[in-house]
Amino acid sequence: MESCNCIEPQWPADELLMKYQYISDFFIALAYFSIPLELIYFVKKSAVFPYRWVLVQFGAFIVLCGATHLINLWTFSMHSRTVAVVMTTAKVLTAAVSCATALMLVHIIPDLLSVKTRELFLKNKAAQLDREMGLIRTQEETGRHVRMLTHEIRSTLDRHTILKTTLVELGRTLALEECALWMPTRTGLELQLSYTLHHQNPVGFTVPIQLPVINQVFSTNRAVKISPNCPVARLRPLAGKYMPGEVVAVRVPLLHLSNFQINDWPELSTKRYALMVLMLPSDSARQWHVHELELVEVVADQVAVALSHAAILEESMRARDLLMEQNVALDLARREAETAIRARNDFLAVMNHEMRTPMHAIIALSSLLQETDLTSEQRLMIETILKSSNLLAMLINDVLDLSRLEDGSLQLDLGTFNLHSAFREVLKLIKPVASVKKLSITLSLAPDLPEYAVGDEKRLMQIILNIVGNAVKFSKEGSISITAFVAKSESLRDYRGPDFFPMSSENHFYMRVQVKDSGSGVSPHDIPKLFTKFAQTQSVATRNSGGSGLGLAICKRFVNLMEGHIWIESEGLSKGCTAIFIVKLGIPERSNDSKLSFALKMPANHAQSNFSGLKVLVMDENGVSRTVTKGLLVHLGCDVTTVTSGEECLRVVSYEHKVVFMEVCMPGIDGYEVAVRIHEKFTKWHERPLIVALTGNTDRVTKENCLQVGMDGVIFKPVSVDKMRSILSQLLEHRVLFEA
Repeated sequence: MESCNCIEPQWPADELLMKYQYISDFFIALAYFSIPLELIYFVKKSAVFPYRWVLVQFGAFIVLCGATHLINLWTFSMHSRTVAVVMTTAKVLTAAVSCATALMLVHIIPDLLSVKTRELFLKNKAAQLDREMGLIRTQEETGRHVRMLTHEIRSTLDRHTILKTTLVELGRTLALEECALWMPTRTGLELQLSYTLHHQNPVGFTVPIQLPVINQVFSTNRAVKISPNCPVARLRPLAGKYMPGEVVAVRVPLLHLSNFQINDWPELSTKRYALMVLMLPSDSARQWHVHELELVEVVADQVAVALSHAAILEESMRARDLLMEQNVALDLARREAETAIRARNDFLAVMNHEMRTPMHAIIALSSLLQETDLTSEQRLMIETILKSSNLLAMLINDVLDLSRLEDGSLQLDLGTFNLHSAFREVLKLIKPVASVKKLSITLSLAPDLPEYAVGDEKRLMQIILNIVGNAVKFSKEGSISITAFVAKSESLRDYRGPDFFPMSSENHFYMRVQVKDSGSGVSPHDIPKLFTKFAQTQSVATRNSGGSGLGLAICKRFVNLMEGHIWIESEGLSKGCTAIFIVKLGIPERSNDSKLSFALKMPANHAQSNFSGLKVLVMDENGVSRTVTKGLLVHLGCDVTTVTSGEECLRVVSYEHKVVFMEVCMPGIDGYEVAVRIHEKFTKWHERPLIVALTGNTDRVTKENCLQVGMDGVIFKPVSVDKMRSILSQLLEHRVLFEA
C-alpha cells in the first residue's frame, strides 16, 4: 500500500483535462479553418455553382467559430472538476465531429455540386425545349398561313387578282389596319400606289424611288420596320388620339420582268422591285413578332414567283395569239402558193408538151426541106428557121430545167460515161458555130484526168455547152481555150465558196474546168449578177447578142447539185474573161464494163442512111405531130403505118413491125398500158417490135415509167432528120436507146 501511495501520476487530473481541452480546441479550430478552404477549392473547380453569397456567409460563420476556439487556447482558467469534465468531453466530441465533418466534406461536396449542376443543366434544357417548342408552334402557324396564302395567290394566274388576293389575305391573317402595294412606273424613277386593302381603285400617288427609306428596304430581302410618317406609309389620314401602329415594308422582286415585255410594266432594267407596306392597327399596343415578319417575307417571295408565272402566261397568251395570226396568214399564203404551184405546173405542162409538139413540126419539116433542092436564098431561110427553132427549143429546156431545180424535183441521173468523149462531143457541137465567127477553139485534157467517170453526163455536157457557148457568143475574134484537169486537195481550199466544202475520198475526185475567151470581158461589179436568172449586166445587154439570161443560172444550179462551185474571173471590159467550175465525179469500179456501157450509148460510126422497107408503126393523137413523124420516117425509106389511139395500135401491130413509136400521153388507153399489152401479145423477145416513146414530156417520171413498162427507149421532141437517122441506127444495132 505504501508502495502504491508513493507512485504519482505523470499528469495531474486537472491539468490533464486542461490539456485535453487545449488539444481539442486546436483540432476544432483546424477543422473549422479547413472546411472553408475545401469549399473554396471545390467551388473554384466547379463549372457551375449558384448561391455563392450563401457559401460566403457559411464560410464566414465557420471561420468565426474556428477563431473563437483558437482564442480559447489563451483563455484557459481553472474550473470545477465537473465543469472541466463536461467541457473536456464536449470539446473532445466537438473536435471529433468537426474533423469527421471536414473529412466527409471532401467526398460529399463534389457529389452535391454535381447534383446541383445537373439540376441547373436540366432547367436550362427544359427552358430551351420550351423555346424550341414555341418556335415550332410559331413555324407551324406561319407555315399554315403561308400555305393558305400560297393557295389563294396561286389559284389564279391573273396578276391583278394575285396582288389583290395577297393584300386581302395578309390583312385578314395579320389583322392589319392597312396593306398597300407600290409598283414602279414605266420610267422606273417613281413608285406608284397601285393596290390597297380598303380601296379598290386607289388614287395613283407617286413617290420618288430614290428615297432613303425605299433604298433601305430594297437593299435587303428581309422585312424592315419603317416610320409611320414616311411617304409610303401615309396611306390614311390620322384621326383620334391614338398613335399610329407599327409599319413594316418588304420588297417584292419582279423576276426578270423585262424579258416578258408586259405593256404597262417596266422593261428597262433587269432588276426591279415593288414595295409592300403593312400597318398594324393604331388602336392597340401590338408589335410585330418575328414569326409575323417571317410570314411577310415568305409571302413576298411567293407573290414574286406567282407574278413571274403570270408574266409568263401573259407572254405565252400573247405569243399564242400572234402565232394564231401567223398561222392564219401562213395558211392563206399556203393556199395561194398551192394555187400558184398548180398554175405553174399547168403552165409547165403546156410548155413541156404542147409547145414541143409544134416545135417538133417546125424542126422536122425544116430539116426535110433542107434536104431538097433549094435556091441559096431558100436554104438561108431554112437555116434561119432551124437556128431560131433550136434557140426556142433550148429556151424551153432551160425554163423547164430551172423550174425543176427550184422545186427540187430535178435529180442527177448518175451513170458511168466516157469523160474524154463528152468533151470531144462538146467541141464537135460548138466548132461549126465558132468557125462562122472565125474563132479558134482548143481543148486540153490533163494526163491525170480519168477517161471514165461516174456522174450525170447530160447535165455535165449542158454546163460545158452553156459556158463555151457564152464564150463563143461574146467573142468577136481571137481564141477560146478549154482546159480540164483533176483539182488537187490542197488547191481546193483556195476556191471554197459559201456552199462548197470539198472532202477528199478514194471513190471520187474533183474536176476543174476552165473556159478562157478573148471576148469583151465583164466589169468586176457585174460578175455577181451573171448567175441571176433573167438578169443581164449592162455590158452584156449592150452587145445585142440575144439569150434568155438563164444559161449561167442553170449552170450554177447544176454545179451545186454536183457538189461543186462555179465562178467567173475578168479584169474588166475588153479584156476577156475566164469561166471556172469544179464538180465532183465518181471513179468507176471496173473500167471494162464502163467502156462496154459507153459503147451502147455512143452512136454508130457508120450509121445507116437508108432504111428501105423497115416497117414502123406510129401512134400519136395529134395529127400534125403524127404527120411530121411519118414524114421523117418516110424520108428515111421506112414503111410507116399511123394510128390515132391505143386500141387501134393494139389491133394493127404485128410481127412485121420492127419499131413502134408512141406518144405516152393518150386519151383512153395510154402509151404505158399499150406497151404492157404488146409485151403480153408477143411472148418471144426476138419477135416483139422495139417500143420507143416519142414524147414532149421531159420529166424524170416519164422516163422511169417507160423503164417500168419495158420500153426500149425514150425520145424527146423535137426531132430532126439527122436525129431520127441516128436513133434508128442505134435501135437496130443495139436494140436499146434511152433518153435520146
